[in-house]
Amino acid sequence: MDTLATGFHHKTAVGQESLLVNGEAIVIVDDDALIRTPIRLFFEDFGMRVLEADSGARFHELLDAENVALALLDIGLPDIDGQEILPHIKEHHADAVIVMLTGSSDLQTALECLRNGADDFLAKPAALTEIMRVVKRNLEKRRLLIQNRQYQEDLEKANYRIQLMHQLSLKMNSVYLNTVQLEEILQAILVGITANEGLRFNRAFLALIDEKDQVLKGRLAIGPGCREEADKIWGEMQEKRLDFFGIVQHVRTCNIDNEDFGLNRLIKDLRVPTSETGNILIRVAYDRQSIKVTNGHCNGLDPTEMIKFLGTDEFVVVPMYSPRRSLGVIIADNYVTKRPISDGYLSALELFSSQASLAIEHSMLYMDMKKTIGELEGLNYELDKNKDMLIEAERYSALGHMSAQLVHNIRNPVTAIGGIARILGKKGGAELQKYTEVMDKEISRLESTLEDLFDFVSQAEVHKEKVRLYPLLQKVFLLIQPDTTKQEIEVALDFPEPEITLEIDQKLIRKMLVHLYKNAIEAMPHGGTLSVAVNREGEWLTIIVRNTGNKIEEDQIRKAKEPFYTTKSFGTGMGLTMVDRIVKAHMGNFTIAQSDTGTEVLVKLPLS
Repeated sequence: MDTLATGFHHKTAVGQESLLVNGEAIVIVDDDALIRTPIRLFFEDFGMRVLEADSGARFHELLDAENVALALLDIGLPDIDGQEILPHIKEHHADAVIVMLTGSSDLQTALECLRNGADDFLAKPAALTEIMRVVKRNLEKRRLLIQNRQYQEDLEKANYRIQLMHQLSLKMNSVYLNTVQLEEILQAILVGITANEGLRFNRAFLALIDEKDQVLKGRLAIGPGCREEADKIWGEMQEKRLDFFGIVQHVRTCNIDNEDFGLNRLIKDLRVPTSETGNILIRVAYDRQSIKVTNGHCNGLDPTEMIKFLGTDEFVVVPMYSPRRSLGVIIADNYVTKRPISDGYLSALELFSSQASLAIEHSMLYMDMKKTIGELEGLNYELDKNKDMLIEAERYSALGHMSAQLVHNIRNPVTAIGGIARILGKKGGAELQKYTEVMDKEISRLESTLEDLFDFVSQAEVHKEKVRLYPLLQKVFLLIQPDTTKQEIEVALDFPEPEITLEIDQKLIRKMLVHLYKNAIEAMPHGGTLSVAVNREGEWLTIIVRNTGNKIEEDQIRKAKEPFYTTKSFGTGMGLTMVDRIVKAHMGNFTIAQSDTGTEVLVKLPLS
């Protein structure tokens, strides 16, 4: 007892407070209170937390209930030998330092204690300063070992995150290279943040800046709303044994608005004007600095609105940006597991965000390029169309000028020759009359040709009026009835009810129908069927004229509307050109095609 007290009043400050942290304590295990008390008082005078145990059973209770950093363990306890409990302590309380106390200074006993797991050995009686020196040395050693282990764990975690980011980068690059669709890239990003093979956050949200509307808009989210839903979602993934690519594909193909992805309904409501610079999301997006909210607090910003929005007071917001613009933000949390978000995971998310930003920028540039290409193609189409119209207008102008001169220079002589031929036919005999009839017939053909040329040149003005269509179609049939009877052509009309009224130039439409009917009759010199049908679709009316004559060839269809093109041995080739012009004058469309039995012509006219 006297020896234990030696140096009691000669203590020096040794900084023991730094060796005991987080409520750690030293336990003095000895059945002699006269030994325990002075040691306890000595240590407490240095600000150290000290507990006492007078038996092995009491020592076990303290080990289970308290955070024991070091124990001064007497080798001879009333209920158990101190050496017998060493293996159990080292197995279940590996961080606790054990300094054995014994009344014997036998070297063999000391070695036996050390082999059984003791960290150090003191022979009683020992000076208090010597006890403090041994305790201090062993606590410092313990602290270094714990710190070294912590550093090793941190190193392993950092290495794991680096490997994870490397593997994730490879996987994400493969996903990005296989798609340029923005929505699919956003889905892949969210999978990377939440998947077991990714960053393992519970939930992830994406919001992008709309530069046109100057607003940050929520676009997409993934994650469960509760633990049960999380177990359901990831349980399904495990049952299907989906790897990273399988999960990405699963998210692509499933209904993104279903129960599994109900967070989308939440994120779609997120709209923050970019002018609200005090908003946490806008600050992160434009300052390009991540923030972490812990226990509802973050430096210099008020996260109250986002806490209410997310339903959790711990989350991270990471910016997404390219070299030329801010793109938006990623929001991630552990809403279900409540696992703290370490700085290491925040750094990993920042690295991931950089890669994701490049993919988003690539997709946006691709879409901008695609849009520009579409606009250029449209402009090029319009240029080609206008060029064709100019060429066609020049051709028609040249043809019109030439036709006008022909009509003017030929009509009068032809008329004179026709009149003289008729006079000679009346005055001459039968022989002369036979020749004058041939002259008269050929002159009639010339006059018909001149009439077509005149119609082509004249470009009569359109005078529209309301006209009942069916009577007009039937009246035109009366004009061609002699030809259909002569060539034994059957006529079939298909007019739906009710009666249809159009606003048209009756004279021009009648002329158009005559040409179409005559063309159909001329295609059936040995008989057949001429059918006319009317079809109404919405605001358009289609007149279909079919014949069962020889089918028109594809190259002939392309040239049929050209002036002076004809496959007949007679005629000007102006008829279909005139039909096309009349239909266009009525804002309609005129096409020629092959049918199952011959040729069909479709005239499409607007009802209003």
